[in-house]
Amino acid sequence: MTPPVAPRIPPVVDAAWLATHAPGGGAGPHVVLADVRWYLTDPDGSAAHAAYAEGHLPGAVYVDLDAWLAGPATAADGRHPLPHPDVFARGMGSFGIGDGTTVVAYDDAGGVIAARLVWLLRALGHDAALLDGGFFAPEVRAWAGGVTTDVVAREPATFTPRSWPADLLVTIDEVAPGTRDDATVVLDARPAERFRGEGADVDPRVGHVPGAVSVPCRENVDERGHLLPVGALRDRFAAAGVTADAVEAGEVVSMCGSGVTACHTLLALEHVGLGRARLYAGSWSQYAATPLPAATGA
Repeated sequence: MTPPVAPRIPPVVDAAWLATHAPGGGAGPHVVLADVRWYLTDPDGSAAHAAYAEGHLPGAVYVDLDAWLAGPATAADGRHPLPHPDVFARGMGSFGIGDGTTVVAYDDAGGVIAARLVWLLRALGHDAALLDGGFFAPEVRAWAGGVTTDVVAREPATFTPRSWPADLLVTIDEVAPGTRDDATVVLDARPAERFRGEGADVDPRVGHVPGAVSVPCRENVDERGHLLPVGALRDRFAAAGVTADAVEAGEVVSMCGSGVTACHTLLALEHVGLGRARLYAGSWSQYAATPLPAATGA
């Protein structure tokens, strides 16, 4: 199988980009907006579905994370393993997202959930980007002319299934102490208190992979939900031991609780010019279900 080509658009775009690329906004690729709201405290997805029904950006399709962006949860694979390529392709096609479609995804959490869809698409070589600021950004609302409750139904499209690229993924053995390469930098995107092991957790154990570095993805954005300036993001990653050379060598890994918000870190690394790091899809939910050593504290 021919390897996927690199996406042609940046991993993050803003309302100004949409103004010149989205339908009716001038020349450029046809864009499908995807609403990828999801909440950890909403196990059946009802609250996220209701939020979309109560108001979404005009033309946006709702993409259910559990149905289309993850496989069935198991102790062996974690809470959100990568979806089977056939399932992912079927879901994308049903939303009118085809092989030549450009996708811009948003949520209401600074992009940390929508990043999963963007990363999956970009990993396969599709043009996809995160909408900076997301659902509540005033400039996004101004571009969209507000929100709508209209039901969005798009014509199905052909989305060709492809295997997930092995060079962008790591296994549990590549993050576990004792089998991990000494040069590997493991970035943990969970909130700092979960990394430290404070309080209860949704996973079997609290704590983190020994040697991992806490770089909470929700701190990649400001209080308005916009990404921090490039310089500030670069400083965050540099403090964690990330260099462009390490990313290029495949020595930088992103993980979180279940492999979802870790994608936000991956997009941020690409956004600031550090390259495409690798995802540990099983993340803490897989690791915590094993007898491998865990650490607590900072």
